[in-house]
Amino acid sequence: MNTVKRYALVGIVTVTLFSFSAYGQLAYPPEVQKWDADALGNHRAIVRVNSQEKEVQVVLPWRNRWMEPKQQLIMVDSASNKKLVPNTYLWINAESGAFRFNPLANHGTYYIYYLPYKMGGRSANYPDAIYLKNPIAAPSDAKPEIQNSKGVSFDRFESVDHYNSNDPMEILATQKEIEAFVSHNAKKSYYVFPELREFPVKMEKQLPQRWIGIDRPRDRIYGQAKRGEYYAFQVALWSSKHDLRDVKISFSDFKSKDGSLITAENLNCLNTQGIDYTGQPMKLKVSVPINNIQSLWCGLQVPETIGAGVYEGTVKVKPANAEEQVINVIVEVTADLIQDHGADEPWNMTRLPWLNSTLAQKNTLIAPYTALQMKADSTLQILGRAVKLSASGLPGQISTFFTPELTEISDKPNNLLDGPMQFNLYGAIDGRAIKMNNSGIKFVERNEGQYCWTAMNSSPQLNMEVNGRLEFDGYLHYEVKLTAQEDVSLKDIQMHIPMQSQYATYFMGLGEKGGKRSNKLTWKWDVANKNQDGGWIGAVHAGIQFSLRDEHYSRPLNTNFYLQKPLVLPKSWGNDNKGGINIIEEGNSVVVNNYSGERILKKGDILYYNFNLLITPFHPLNTEAQWNERYYHAYKPVDSVVQSGSNVINIHHANEINPYINYPFIATKEMKHYVDEAHQAGLKVKIYNTVREVSNRVYELYPLRSLGHEVFSSGKGQGYSWLQEHLGSDYIAAWYVPQFKDAAIINSGMNRWHNYYVEGMNWLVDRIGIDGIYLDDVAFDRITMKRIKRVLTKNGKAGLIDLHSANQFNKSDGFNNSANLYLEHFPYLNRLWFGEYFDYENNQPDFFLTEVSGIPFGLMGEMLQDGGNPWRGMIYGMTNRMPYQKLTPAGLWKAWDDFGIKGSKMIGYWSPNIPIKTNKENVLTTVFQKRNKTMLAIASWAPENTAVKLEIDWSKLGVNPQKANIYAPAIPLFQVEGRYKADDLIMIEKGKGMILIIEESTER
Repeated sequence: MNTVKRYALVGIVTVTLFSFSAYGQLAYPPEVQKWDADALGNHRAIVRVNSQEKEVQVVLPWRNRWMEPKQQLIMVDSASNKKLVPNTYLWINAESGAFRFNPLANHGTYYIYYLPYKMGGRSANYPDAIYLKNPIAAPSDAKPEIQNSKGVSFDRFESVDHYNSNDPMEILATQKEIEAFVSHNAKKSYYVFPELREFPVKMEKQLPQRWIGIDRPRDRIYGQAKRGEYYAFQVALWSSKHDLRDVKISFSDFKSKDGSLITAENLNCLNTQGIDYTGQPMKLKVSVPINNIQSLWCGLQVPETIGAGVYEGTVKVKPANAEEQVINVIVEVTADLIQDHGADEPWNMTRLPWLNSTLAQKNTLIAPYTALQMKADSTLQILGRAVKLSASGLPGQISTFFTPELTEISDKPNNLLDGPMQFNLYGAIDGRAIKMNNSGIKFVERNEGQYCWTAMNSSPQLNMEVNGRLEFDGYLHYEVKLTAQEDVSLKDIQMHIPMQSQYATYFMGLGEKGGKRSNKLTWKWDVANKNQDGGWIGAVHAGIQFSLRDEHYSRPLNTNFYLQKPLVLPKSWGNDNKGGINIIEEGNSVVVNNYSGERILKKGDILYYNFNLLITPFHPLNTEAQWNERYYHAYKPVDSVVQSGSNVINIHHANEINPYINYPFIATKEMKHYVDEAHQAGLKVKIYNTVREVSNRVYELYPLRSLGHEVFSSGKGQGYSWLQEHLGSDYIAAWYVPQFKDAAIINSGMNRWHNYYVEGMNWLVDRIGIDGIYLDDVAFDRITMKRIKRVLTKNGKAGLIDLHSANQFNKSDGFNNSANLYLEHFPYLNRLWFGEYFDYENNQPDFFLTEVSGIPFGLMGEMLQDGGNPWRGMIYGMTNRMPYQKLTPAGLWKAWDDFGIKGSKMIGYWSPNIPIKTNKENVLTTVFQKRNKTMLAIASWAPENTAVKLEIDWSKLGVNPQKANIYAPAIPLFQVEGRYKADDLIMIEKGKGMILIIEESTER
């Protein structure tokens, strides 16, 4: 990694190419730091003194952009380790500084730490480096006549490790050097600096000394690549005279002397064109403010079949308001053939094409879902559900076919709607609904993955074009385009979702915690403070999530950062906060009334009343997976995982094989070895990887920064010292791990980094052999989730995905419910883990059911906070996880196996078919039923210790009461052994419960 190569070509300057680790890129394992940076800072100068003088002076040419007149220095005598204070600061600026001090001896070496800081911030995982300042600023103007005292010499600069060093792209050119450079090139209105991939542009407002040498050629660049490699390079722009507007970049073909050709189609520029995360082409506008530096990252895809040789071509740069400049690019292609375009060597920026990937974008079926089918009456059928369309294009009926237990699909429909969904447009003058005539439904796309249709509804005043799309998982998207045919005043625009009350039992969203639906709900938009645009309403086996949006919808940030990028108020639904949602009971109906209030439309005005529906549950409960897959959530030796009884390992970040958050591409050899060892032991391995935030250790950090705010959110900066010293500003500092000095920054939302994410997961499946991913909250939408599921499950692989969330119902997260926030992802999850700040003690069963268990959506889950409540968890089939909770699930897992829970039918307290209840409404039961044998879970929400009696329907239970044995197996830290009769009173402790086994005696 530290080798130095020199390449020369006739007529081209010799360029020294250092490997990335030489200039602060990634070394793994991380280097041992030379000193305590959090006490002294990351940078120091070494000064030697050999003088009889009591006071000496020293000049330090640090060329560091962060040095300013009030910056404090810390001096340390290397022999005694004593700290000294400068007597006088002669000057301090970004180019250099000088000061006087009293040496402790006639001979000595002194360390001058010139960016010291102290640690602040709200916690060790969200730190702020606060740089030490003097109360009085030093002069900022350097005095050239002042030199080092006689016998005083500046030796060198050091950094605490290579990663924190200022590499050549961060060493400033002086103002004098810049002036000489500009004078020498006075005819140009702007300057182009071609640069190698090994030297990413890092400074946005300061020129590096590396670029300024008068003899350095700036019209050409030379690099070396292998056959099949993606070779990246940079073209940087800077002007001291004016802004550069709408910069265009173009490429020629590349030719060798023997006539071989690499066509221009093999070149691209990430900053000016690309493919967005939905698979659509992007054309990006690049402008460069005066005195700013903009790096354009370009790349040449070398064909695998091309012959070795030197290929030459040109890159043309043309701002709209300046002259064209031409850069000659020479790439020496060696005979070596590289695998997968060099993706195994990401330090060479070979993965940048992943940003434009369309991998797994096609909307193909994903198990267990089945192909869409349509009946003659415009009823669309998907797994366990159906949507019958009315002539308006909106749903006339939505049905599910799941049994109340949610373990099977039946032939009996559960019809959710009490009438068709409809828009009502009320005129302001008479308050009457405007009659709309419809043209009927026209299907514009039909395939197994989705059906799309359109319908026109019209009146003399208004046209309403309805475009709908139903996908195989139950996602129903509507784009409703309302166009004014003439000037019109409206009293209101409403969309009604009339639900049958029996399928509107529960609700969550719109500021309501999950649970039993209240009789009336009134809600208004408040996007500045609340991440709320809809909710979920339903029963366990039939429900709908609805969310209101317009064409400007942008996914907000979450997990403590909602307030920094909140929802955009829909112009249509929000209507300057006149809009809202009411949910009211009307007879046997529960009507969700989405309204936008009065408004005036001018002829030609267009509004988009878009909305999404998700039809739940997504599939039957997979109880067998719940009993079979037992999670170990920690990086531990494989043999200890086996001994715990677990068989699925979640590898979090911040450990030796996955050290850096959301960038599992560093310790890949170590990870591969561990995964192979686990597979040999019959275990599956999943890794932590999401895109909510990105480690500062990402190889592609500076190319991503060159994209402005496409990938990284705008923010106040600050955070850990590395971020401040190497990014500077305009980012949001996120999670930090002291052990690995891993300082993450927040992703901006939906962007091309998600294309990279999909490709990265595909690489991990192919190269490392992972069995799935662990998601810790989610920063992407269902498009990316579907793509991830496809690459994880290809070729019959397990593709396990579990989602953890901390409770989002708080100010920082905009008072949303985790289950409501992430419901669009649930069709592709295997398990939930909700999570930190979920209160398992002081919430009612309906909260467990809707917000924690996942059951109304076809999922099952586990508990986390304080180990959960194992008695209450059991009635939802939940335990906590191995290994770090005080109450591990080992005892319950053994009880499951002793009973033989695999193959049992789970019948929860929510089902009318449950064969066993208690005589107390607040002491609930769930049955795990087998032939002649049943496990009964009992959990209490009673306010005190309570004696209960079992109410058993023996015929439903399938057990002869005359031969029934009822006993409580001993389960460590859960319950003691006991035996009971059917009519016994059973004492249940407050907040706890019991497991009973009921089975027929085999004695004759």
